[in-house]
Amino acid sequence: MFNNRDRWRVYKKMSIMFLLAVVALTVLQKGTINMVGSFDLQRHSGMDGSEGADFGATQADNKDSYNILKGFWKMNQTHPPHKTLVTSKELKVTAGRRATTWDITSTNCSANLNLSSQEWFKGLEDNFKQFLLYRHCRYFPIIYNHPEACNGEINLLMVIKSVATQHDRREVIRKTWGKEQVIKGKRIKTLFLLGRPSHDVEKVNHQKLVEFENQIYGDILQWDFLDSFFNLTLKEIHFLKWFDIYCPGVHYIFKGDDDVFVNVDNIFEFLENSKQEKNMFVGDVLFKAKPIRKKENKYYIPQTLYNKTLYPPYAGGGGFLMDGSLARKLYWAADTLELYPIDDVFLGMCLEVLHVTPIRHEAFKTFGLVKNKTSKLNREPCFFKDMIVVHKLLPSELKLMWNLLKSDLVCAQKAAIL
Repeated sequence: MFNNRDRWRVYKKMSIMFLLAVVALTVLQKGTINMVGSFDLQRHSGMDGSEGADFGATQADNKDSYNILKGFWKMNQTHPPHKTLVTSKELKVTAGRRATTWDITSTNCSANLNLSSQEWFKGLEDNFKQFLLYRHCRYFPIIYNHPEACNGEINLLMVIKSVATQHDRREVIRKTWGKEQVIKGKRIKTLFLLGRPSHDVEKVNHQKLVEFENQIYGDILQWDFLDSFFNLTLKEIHFLKWFDIYCPGVHYIFKGDDDVFVNVDNIFEFLENSKQEKNMFVGDVLFKAKPIRKKENKYYIPQTLYNKTLYPPYAGGGGFLMDGSLARKLYWAADTLELYPIDDVFLGMCLEVLHVTPIRHEAFKTFGLVKNKTSKLNREPCFFKDMIVVHKLLPSELKLMWNLLKSDLVCAQKAAIL
């Protein structure tokens, strides 16, 4: 049995232990709050400034944190901003941030919900709303990378936009004009640009096929964004960034779609005869093209997204040729512009920033050989023999045309267009 003195000692010890526990818990809780505040600050300040993040150096309390997050997507403009021409000094600053490896390892991209409350935004079609909500998300992690692809000196890099489902198109290109080869001592390399499959059915099966395809050929560059029409601009800027990082020894680039026929011999003949050495950009160029305002058209653009009367000169995306040094400048220029949903036009905007006018050449046929799409002339091999690019061929047609041109084909004369 405890006497009164023993009871007092026990109560005293218990009180001291309870007091120490309260003090320790308070210190621990305070430290945890400070750690959480520090983590949030690092997470926010580490975001890309181009996405609208402009945070202070400290966070006073939770209220300040809430205000920062609330104003994260705040825009001063009542319409989407259109960046203007930049100076050569600004381009040099952008070029100074050059990465040495693909430096995007995660995607932390939220919708710009601030736009949804603006009247001009409410009247847009759903696909444009989606584009604008995520337009600030510029770069994504790379799934399949081949930095070794540009090792050494490459005279011509053939870069082809494709999608996961088009295995047959890539296969016929590899066996025909896109095969890796050396022509008269000039080395040619081919790469295919892909995003993620956009349909649920494709995500597993076709992605697995892309994985096998990449293991066999090692010519796939794939990034972690969905392949869609508006995301073709993402494919454009991702390649330009990749090229700037990994391809210092590439002289020229041909860039096109996976349904084109390319006469590589004619490319080299054109380059040998060309006096245009610096900032060369050649293709089926459209001058004074107007934005299409008919909603049923694939290339429809609402007035609120682009309010100018004419587009800058741009080349049809079926295929164009440019020199390597210009491609690096285009990457720097692209970083000064808001993304635009039509990739061909966006590239024209980049050329405008650089004050470079693309050259139109008759040997680039991205809309068919003749205007009448049903004409047999569009499949006449003697015409193909004189072209650099002809667009819109099925894999079977491409293979047939290739075999005809490689046979003992006799044509009356060669057109003087190269």
